[in-house]
Amino acid sequence: MDASLTDLSTGPTHEVQRPSQQSVPVVLASPHSGNRYPRDFVENSRLDPMMLRRSEDSYVDEIFRTAPELGAPLLRALFPRAYVDVNREPFELDPAMFADKLPDYINVSSPRVAAGLGTIARVVANGADIYHRKLSFAEALSRIRTCYWPYHRTLRALTEETRQRFGYCILMDCHSMPSAGLEGSEVNGRQVDFVIGDCHGMACAAVVMQTVVQCLRDLGYSVRRNTPYSGGFVTSHYGRPEEALHAIQIEINRALYMDERHMTRLPGLDVLSERLAALITELGALDDPALTAKS
Repeated sequence: MDASLTDLSTGPTHEVQRPSQQSVPVVLASPHSGNRYPRDFVENSRLDPMMLRRSEDSYVDEIFRTAPELGAPLLRALFPRAYVDVNREPFELDPAMFADKLPDYINVSSPRVAAGLGTIARVVANGADIYHRKLSFAEALSRIRTCYWPYHRTLRALTEETRQRFGYCILMDCHSMPSAGLEGSEVNGRQVDFVIGDCHGMACAAVVMQTVVQCLRDLGYSVRRNTPYSGGFVTSHYGRPEEALHAIQIEINRALYMDERHMTRLPGLDVLSERLAALITELGALDDPALTAKS
C-alpha cells in the first residue's frame, strides 16, 4: 500500500513541483491525492487504513506529473482528504461530530455537511463513519491551521504569480471519480471517462471549457460537462474570469488507470499521463482575448 503514517506537525503538508521556469499560464492542483496519514488519526478511527483510503483521488498527482516539464507548476496535498478537505469552505462542519458547541461563524448547513463530507469529513466515500468518538473543535481548528490554510496560501500565490506574469491564469483542479454508481455520468450506456466542471460557465471563459472538452475527445475519451460534477469550492472560489482567473475541474474515471478494489496502479496510468500532457500543452498555448481581465 502506498499510504504511510506520519506526523503532520513536523513536516510539509503540501508540495509544489515547479518547472525550472514557468513558461505557460497554467497551474495544476491535486487536492485529494494525499496519502500521508497522521498516526493519531488512524489510531482514533474506527476504520482500517484501506477503508480510509477510499476517499482518496489516488495517483492523480502522478497522472499530471508532466506539468513541470511542460512549464506549469503542480501543487499537491500530502495529507489525505479524509483528514481535512481543502475543496470545501474553511469551516463547513457537522455539529453532530463535535463534543463542544461550534462558533457561530461555522457553516453547519451546507449540502456537503449534510452528506457527511464537510471540511472535516464524518464519513469516507462509501458512507462508512470515520470516528468512534466525538471530536473537539480545537482538533478541527488544528487541522485547518496545519493543512487547509497553508495549502490555500500556496494556491493563491501560484495563481496570482501566474496572472501577474502572463496576464491571466488557468487553474486545473484535478480529481478522480469512481468507475460506477454515479447517476448522470454515463454516455452510451457506459461510465464517462471525464467530467469537466466550470460551475456551469461561471468559473472560466468558454474557450477554456471548449478546449478541454475538444482535446479530450480528440484523444478518444468520452466527456460530459458539469454532470454530475460542476466544480467544488476551489473551482467556484478561484474561478473569476472577469479578473483573468479561470478555474476548471477535471474528474477522471478511475478505471482508466487504477484497480479500485486494491488501490493499485494499472499500466493505463502511464498512458493517461502521456496523453494528458497534450491537454496541458493546448491550454498553455491558448491565445484568446476572453482570457484577459475586462477593463
